[in-house]
Amino acid sequence: MSKAGSENGKTKAPRVGSVDDLTERNVRLIQRLESAEQRRRGVLDRVADRISAFAGSSSFLVIHVVWFGAWMAYNSWPGVSAFDPFPYTFLTLVVSLEAIFLSTFILIAQTRSARISEHRNQLDLQINLLAEQESTKVLMLLESIAKKIGIDERDPSVQILKQPTRLERLAQQIENAEEKTREAS
Repeated sequence: MSKAGSENGKTKAPRVGSVDDLTERNVRLIQRLESAEQRRRGVLDRVADRISAFAGSSSFLVIHVVWFGAWMAYNSWPGVSAFDPFPYTFLTLVVSLEAIFLSTFILIAQTRSARISEHRNQLDLQINLLAEQESTKVLMLLESIAKKIGIDERDPSVQILKQPTRLERLAQQIENAEEKTREAS
């Protein structure tokens, strides 16, 4: 029988040796999810990610400073047959085309990143909702146990916590707070 199998109709939880074991398992799970997402990327996404990463590096900046400096120095040097004299019209064309393609690749990478972030947010929301439901159930069970052993707990703060969270009301409260913040600025 497996560790997670059932015995006499009761389900056993997987054995965890320590908090470190649990966090290590969670880290590996997240790594597997991230790797699966990376494998799902298409060719264009991979290219966009690489170009965006390079465009955000100091190497990109250094290369462009050297390139522009050399271009302008060569084309401004006295006695040299300039292929792109001041005001460097061809350089302007090349830089404009580079900017168009670079911004497109960056937008592709950002769109994919936003999609991944939205997926994570949805996952996080679902986990939080489950945790809230489980916490409410645990409070109800604790109240039941307290009653059975003769403890009369009428703490209003505990009674409030037993109520399920009303998501619609919570969302409205958040919107109202954001609106007040916008109005104050």
